Amino acid sequence: MIKYALACEQAHEFESWFPSSDAFETQRKRGFVTCPFCNSAKVEKQIMAPSVARTGKMPSAPAPEPQPVAVLSDRERELRAALRALREHVMKNAENVGKDFVEEARKMHFGETEERSIYGEADLAEARALLDEGIDVLPIPVMPDDRN
Repeated sequence: MIKYALACEQAHEFESWFPSSDAFETQRKRGFVTCPFCNSAKVEKQIMAPSVARTGKMPSAPAPEPQPVAVLSDRERELRAALRALREHVMKNAENVGKDFVEEARKMHFGETEERSIYGEADLAEARALLDEGIDVLPIPVMPDDRN
């Protein structure tokens, strides 16, 4: 296990454990690593000294300076709010068919079942296949606070 010192775009500092460096990168790229203070998924590793057992006393190094991070503009906050509202509207007004999404979308397209608003799970290849078949689908944006 590896413990990383992390900071979000708003300079909130925190620590988290990961099985490996690759696991951290994979989770960060997928947006699963979020700030516990503001739920931002824009998280980066901070410089930190490795934990090494010592037998003698040595002077400690000064703490690293915080790294500069970007702050969301008013326009970006408005966009996030609109995406969150869209997601909430879909979830409130459509049926969650979960892992059956691709099958249900095809059934509706080919008239095998009644048309209705649905949402569920599909990977990128499945979504592209539906679009290639002329079936309109759109991804529902996932906001950082939706993952926690």
